[in-house]
Amino acid sequence: MFKSIIRLKSGAISFCKVCPRHQAFRGTLKYSTASADRKRFYEDVSISQGEGGLYEVNLDRRKLKTPSGKLFTVPNEALAIAVATEWDAQKDTIKFYTMHLTTLCNTALDNPTQRNKDQMISAALKFLETDTICYRVDEPPGLVELQKNEWDPVLQWIENRYNVTIGSSSSILGPEIPEGTKDRLRQHLSSYTLWYLTGLEFVITQLKSLVLSLGMIDRHLSVEQAVLLSRLEEEYQ
Repeated sequence: MFKSIIRLKSGAISFCKVCPRHQAFRGTLKYSTASADRKRFYEDVSISQGEGGLYEVNLDRRKLKTPSGKLFTVPNEALAIAVATEWDAQKDTIKFYTMHLTTLCNTALDNPTQRNKDQMISAALKFLETDTICYRVDEPPGLVELQKNEWDPVLQWIENRYNVTIGSSSSILGPEIPEGTKDRLRQHLSSYTLWYLTGLEFVITQLKSLVLSLGMIDRHLSVEQAVLLSRLEEEYQ
């Protein structure tokens, strides 16, 4: 019995058939996400659906592995295609630092810090205490007005959306976040899978804001809007 896979070739996506005995061949791929480059050692990149409906990425029909040696599997086809596209886009040398989705998936699969969901949620909520859009300046007047006009609507949105109170402050200590707010957001984040939380953590770290991250995930903000709002002071200066 043959199984359908998607093959990426020169930027195009096509369907082909692969014999099971080739799929059973498991080449161990060990690599690092460090900045060091490695010579490209494969020609074709493809994806296939394996056990449990999970999707795999194949390099010359060799199954991709995580840095710890686990089989690289992702929960949906779109993500598999995105990862495969990263590998297919590599030229003569593999630049691991350009493969952000591959890195995120490896993190979700290997969980190198060995944290559970509760620990990841606590880390995400910790950002509320230092959230970018909760810290306001007293001067110059132009920046004070800019923060009010651009950030206040986002705060109002998240408070209404999740029925919480967050607020803002110009104090170095920041606003005092009510425990009820943390509890409600914790309950919401508990519905996220480990994959969602891994991606969310990366976004929060980049934006320095849980509020902006949730606004983007809920599609209240576009990626471009969230990034610009997180850089409001830098753009003003």
